[in-house]
Amino acid sequence: MDSCYRIDDAETIFSPALVLYKELIESNLRRMIEVAGTAAKLRPHVKTHKMREIVAMELAMGISKHKCATIAEAELLASTGARDVLIAYPMVGPNQQRLVRLAQKYPACHFIVIADDPEPARALSGVVAAAGVEVSVMLDVDVGQHRTGLPLDDRALNLYRLIAELPGLRPGGLHVYDGHNNQERAAEREAAVRELLEAVFSFRQQLERAGLEVPRIVCGGTPTFPIFAKVPGVECAPGTCVLHDQGYGTRYPELGFQRAAMLLTRVVSRPSDNRMCLDLGYKAVASDPKGDRLALLDLPDARFVLQNEEHLVVETPRAADYRPGDALLACPTHICPTCALHKEAYVIEHGRVAGRWAVAARDRQLSV
Repeated sequence: MDSCYRIDDAETIFSPALVLYKELIESNLRRMIEVAGTAAKLRPHVKTHKMREIVAMELAMGISKHKCATIAEAELLASTGARDVLIAYPMVGPNQQRLVRLAQKYPACHFIVIADDPEPARALSGVVAAAGVEVSVMLDVDVGQHRTGLPLDDRALNLYRLIAELPGLRPGGLHVYDGHNNQERAAEREAAVRELLEAVFSFRQQLERAGLEVPRIVCGGTPTFPIFAKVPGVECAPGTCVLHDQGYGTRYPELGFQRAAMLLTRVVSRPSDNRMCLDLGYKAVASDPKGDRLALLDLPDARFVLQNEEHLVVETPRAADYRPGDALLACPTHICPTCALHKEAYVIEHGRVAGRWAVAARDRQLSV
């Protein structure tokens, strides 16, 4: 196991536990700025970690713009000192009133939301105008994932024009998330990005010719981050790379980020010489994507044979080397939903536990 993952006082950590390595997080943030070329180009997604302390680290490094998916995450950002927050999720139902309360509670923060349908946009206009607040609304663009957003056709043009006309709303630009561009070969990802950007830039010109302001274009996630980073005039919104994980670490080694989050688990039973059971069920590690949900740092060849809510059974020729109570470290395949399964994380600094950080925005509601 790499010495950067040592924990000299592991006996003080309850298991299963989320463990963060502060020095590696700092290294990943510096790498993120290096790839972007400047902190001003970044709008990192808080959904990966949901922690105030990491947001504070980003702010201290000059990262002033942020992205999130929930009202709770937006409140965490604003309460930590962020002043430019994009909630990259359609505001519908009671969340529209919550957005108003959020804007009223944090008037120093500029909140931006997205839209892909005229009816919720009209409803949001009524809510914010009645409250006397104003929010920016970005057009959510579908560039191939077909999850949310509109293709760049007349519907998109008409919706953007409507946003510009509705009371309490102002056009915020284009939100361009390409989550489907996860090709392992960097050249294939770059070709896909270049193709979609041609259409996006053409549409921006169409909007500007119609007299409509396009103040920003927010693009991508972690896999396509280095590609968008080379494109002038767009903001980059990576998230996973702040902590990184086994999934991206094995698929995209060229990104240059380090796995900064681990799960500490313990052997609870050793039913045979080649089989042992760990306290790492799927209530402690994300169950997506399909396949192996984690990698054991000291047992990379272990075979996962059974996982339940609180148990993980593995087979390995080295099982006899371990006794009940022995600790192991595992790297989750997908860190973002794994973080949300834990109330707090142990923070390791210089090889020892330095404190605990709350995964505060794992809750759906903080105060508004």
